[in-house]
Amino acid sequence: MIKFFRKIRQNMIKENRISKYILYAIGEILLVVAGILIALNINNNNELKKQREKELHYVKNIKTDLKLNIEHLDDYITTRETAINSANIIIAHYEGEPITDLKEFSRHTVNIYTWRKFSQINNTFQELMNSGNLALISNDSIKSTLLNMESLSKVMKAEEEHFRYDAEVLLYKPSYEMMDMNPIVQNYMYNVSNGAAGDNRDLSKEEFGNMLEDTRQKNGFVMAVYEFSVMNQQFNQMKAMCEQLIVLIDKEVASDD
Repeated sequence: MIKFFRKIRQNMIKENRISKYILYAIGEILLVVAGILIALNINNNNELKKQREKELHYVKNIKTDLKLNIEHLDDYITTRETAINSANIIIAHYEGEPITDLKEFSRHTVNIYTWRKFSQINNTFQELMNSGNLALISNDSIKSTLLNMESLSKVMKAEEEHFRYDAEVLLYKPSYEMMDMNPIVQNYMYNVSNGAAGDNRDLSKEEFGNMLEDTRQKNGFVMAVYEFSVMNQQFNQMKAMCEQLIVLIDKEVASDD
């Protein structure tokens, strides 16, 4: 092809057809430029395709995380509801209802003592943030919801820290000073493991009686009801955001099929 064009140029020069040669040269330049632009366009399209494939890979992994996170949230919501119920039962005994079963009462107290911190499952989002690839997510609704979930997670951690402080001051410290915790823990382990761990110990009526005279501990259980209720509202809010994100991701993936 190059030899063919060179031959045409040489013939034009020999025939002294300068004006036609100039036009031909311009045409050849335009042809070369067009070829370069086409090559660049193909290259850009290939790059965009690669980026899109990478984006879809991320959003599909985010969906997997969201499904796991919903299961995680459901578990915590149930656990917090159980703890709220236990705290209300304990408060009723502070307000005059007699204890008929020390071991049952003890189990309810341990339900509050053994609360767990929540940690959301968002490995893919963290990978996007740490690698600087969040910009790959082109859907603004998906991106903003992910960021809103991260902000909510920080609020949830602050609420947990608040309860942790209240629990240390109002529950743990006075209980540790007032009561022998080993029989309580042994009984709890025995019951939750169906006898596979712990011991079926006798509990002290006197110690629990002293506990019911301690206003600090009553306030600790009151705060447990309040703060676990707030946490559950936050869990349900995050769950709703997870479900919303799954819908958005399904639409985004379907638009590429």
